[in-house]
Amino acid sequence: MTNIIEQKKQHVSEIAEQFKNSVSTILVDYQGLSVAEATELRKQLREAGVEFHVYKNTMVRRALKEAEIEGFEEHLTGPNAIAFSNEDVIAPAKVLHNFSKEHEALEIKAGIIEGEVTDLDSVKAIATLPSKDGLVSMLLSVLQAPVRNFAYAVKAVGEQKEEGSEETEEA
Repeated sequence: MTNIIEQKKQHVSEIAEQFKNSVSTILVDYQGLSVAEATELRKQLREAGVEFHVYKNTMVRRALKEAEIEGFEEHLTGPNAIAFSNEDVIAPAKVLHNFSKEHEALEIKAGIIEGEVTDLDSVKAIATLPSKDGLVSMLLSVLQAPVRNFAYAVKAVGEQKEEGSEETEEA
């Protein structure tokens, strides 16, 4: 009996560590998904570097207390699955949001983004953001624009001076 309790305590500690290490955690109701749909969802999440687990709500509540996260346990009703991402804040929200558009059975309930409990609307807002690579690309584009414009201006001035020097040579 004590061995089972110890195993459960260990399991709760592992879940708490996932909450602590995750930059983005999304809670979903997966009830109604077929086995094939659930497999496809897991595949998409795995490709995005996101872990996806189903835990008992009592275990998750204890893990939340251990991880000192408040306000998330109120969303733990019915069958739930949790997506954890340790690297990309946007990935789990984006994959789950896109999947829920195609499969109405998947319902996003809430999330924890960088330690802050968020509601459904915030998760959807995060899901519509570009990926980290997309944001970096946009930033680099913005940073390169002034240099590119300066180079065009220098080139235009150089061409104009060449035209002017050719005209004076002809005369």
